[in-house]
Amino acid sequence: MQKIKGTLIPIGGNEDKGIEEDEMYTLEFIDDGILAHVVKEAGGTEAKIVIIPTASSIPKEVGKNYLTAFETLGCKNLTVLDIRSKDDSETDEAINLIKTANCVMFSGGDQSKIADKIGGTTIHSILKERYQNEKGFVIAGTSAGAMAMANEMIAGGSATESFVKGAVLMREGLGLIPELIIDTHFIRRGRFGRQSEAIAKFPDLLGIGLAEDTGMIIKNGNDCTVIGSGMVILFDGSKLTHNNEKVLREGTPMTMANLTVHVLSNGDQYDINKRKVSVLPIEAPFI
Repeated sequence: MQKIKGTLIPIGGNEDKGIEEDEMYTLEFIDDGILAHVVKEAGGTEAKIVIIPTASSIPKEVGKNYLTAFETLGCKNLTVLDIRSKDDSETDEAINLIKTANCVMFSGGDQSKIADKIGGTTIHSILKERYQNEKGFVIAGTSAGAMAMANEMIAGGSATESFVKGAVLMREGLGLIPELIIDTHFIRRGRFGRQSEAIAKFPDLLGIGLAEDTGMIIKNGNDCTVIGSGMVILFDGSKLTHNNEKVLREGTPMTMANLTVHVLSNGDQYDINKRKVSVLPIEAPFI
């Protein structure tokens, strides 16, 4: 199997952009925040960063917010690529931007818009090829932008009705990291049940639940490090001894036994292939 050379940074949503009025989110905090990690992984403030707000219902406003946030960090080589159709993904401008970017940043919104308007296009192929073959190339995404990285992508589903068969809606994502199913806003929106059902459907995959202002730096398609202020919940269904998902009717409560769940926080590491946790010592500095 080909070794992945690029870097993925899925983010759980509501990452600190340094623009909120609340005292918790003043500009001082952004220097140590998730977007600072994105800039560092992309090569620093000279990196060419392309922001894609396709998932958003207000792409112009969202694109402007990210421009402001990255400018606050000292970045100057910034472009918003406003893709609203598959035709937009096939323009010379879009193709050239994706070919030359050091980092591509997908915004939040509706992950199905990313799958519909970018999936299967020329820029999708370029993203996959560069991620697989170019060390230092970064694809980051927050909320919907993180969820779309998977192949088996959560497309929707109610948290209040979750963990009955059919509550979670799945569809094909961008397939950048097919070993994972990614969910976001995980703690605040109570998405434990829908991620559990997703893993019941695909027990060989690893479920990642990202809290807000929390992300993972994934290198080589395998080595994960948690960043941000919250937690990451990992769901490992490889040792399930009971899973009745396949035999139940839609709307029926589900049963799973021996689902392995890990709770990780800033600095903790995870090996996807080995399904192994490495916890940051208590005395280690906050990263």
